[in-house]
Amino acid sequence: MKIISMIPARYSASRFPGKLMQDLGGKTVILRTYEATINTHLFDDVLVVTDSDIIYNEIINHGGKAMMSQKEHECGSDRIAEAVAFLDIDIVVNVQGDEPFTDKESLQKLISVFKDDHEKNIDLASLMVHITNEDDINNPNTVKVVVDNSNFALYFSRSPIPYQRDKSVAVKYFKHKGVYAFRKQALLDFYHFPMLKLEASEKLEQLRYLEYGKRIKMVETTTEGVEIDTPEDLERAKKQWK
Repeated sequence: MKIISMIPARYSASRFPGKLMQDLGGKTVILRTYEATINTHLFDDVLVVTDSDIIYNEIINHGGKAMMSQKEHECGSDRIAEAVAFLDIDIVVNVQGDEPFTDKESLQKLISVFKDDHEKNIDLASLMVHITNEDDINNPNTVKVVVDNSNFALYFSRSPIPYQRDKSVAVKYFKHKGVYAFRKQALLDFYHFPMLKLEASEKLEQLRYLEYGKRIKMVETTTEGVEIDTPEDLERAKKQWK
């Protein structure tokens, strides 16, 4: 299989505009993320795909590979789908641009899902982390996922899921980490599917796959890292980097 990684990178993030160009230990967040992905040595190629000349030049000027999006896009999957449409690949791994602590072990787990899927029953795979902190469970910025007995995603939500009406039942909560591995065709299908109500309501692109019957295999990881969504996250990332 030919496996590449693409890092979708918007400059104008709604909660923290310009976050990918913020300094993290002497380099920008997007450059840290790009280098971390390269350093896993898991991919035939790694590219940043962006709508921003600033981000494009940041990667190119440091010897990396980047592409400019040709259209405006609502989400990272759309941005990647446009970029891979004419590439000869089998699997594309989406690493979020605000994930400078991307680790090799987690990405290896995602890739192995497809190497073992001889019947091609899996359309895409993603990561989840067991969480116990009540603030995380109730935080709408922390996306939760529930799965079936085979770890296929049943639903993603910003709300705490499942709702624990019976407190005597032992419930595990999982945080969804926005790292995906796609079969190319699943990504192209997504690009042509109109947004439906669940995605529009929760503002979670992964719900579009579920609404159209795509199967998402969830892979548990213990690596948390820091996703940089807010200025406070950036400060936490700086402390962890040190």
